[in-house]
Amino acid sequence: MKKSQNIFFDLSTLAELGKEVIIGKTVRIRKPARVRIGAHSIIDDFTYVSCGLTIGRYTHIGAGGILIGGNAHITIGNFANIAPGCRIVAASHDFVEGGLAGPTIPPEFTDDSITADITIGDHALFGTGTVILPGCQIPEGVATGAMTLITPKTKLEPWSLYAGIPARFIKKRQSKKILVSAAKLIAARRGKE
Repeated sequence: MKKSQNIFFDLSTLAELGKEVIIGKTVRIRKPARVRIGAHSIIDDFTYVSCGLTIGRYTHIGAGGILIGGNAHITIGNFANIAPGCRIVAASHDFVEGGLAGPTIPPEFTDDSITADITIGDHALFGTGTVILPGCQIPEGVATGAMTLITPKTKLEPWSLYAGIPARFIKKRQSKKILVSAAKLIAARRGKE
């Protein structure tokens, strides 16, 4: 598959770029040397990435996604689908105790931010507008409805659907068909990559 030219960075500067990856022409990756993208993954246009990022295989990040976190790292597993407009935030300002904030402020005038890596398991499925805050650990198969907020205090179980602000449990997801289909896809591609 042909890799399109990006207007913000040279794809060859990524730490790793798997086979048959599609990265939209207007995807902005601020630190490409800290980004690894697994085979058959897609990042749609107008997505912004400002932290370390590892994406597994067959993963999709929809248009207008924001993945930020300065020195933090976001890890997204295999077969994950992040809908358009999701926000995965691995660093944030302390709005209660913090001082000056923002990229325009010299470091000697800012306070520490709330920074923590985020891990998203295989087969995660996020509805549009979902927000994930610093330090979240998302188990395999978690799905969210549109406009869901997940904080590090949110108790998440594998293969479950959550929705709301704050996120609340809706129902269990059926994993068997998903896992069988993923295994068949990997087996069908074995030896062809």
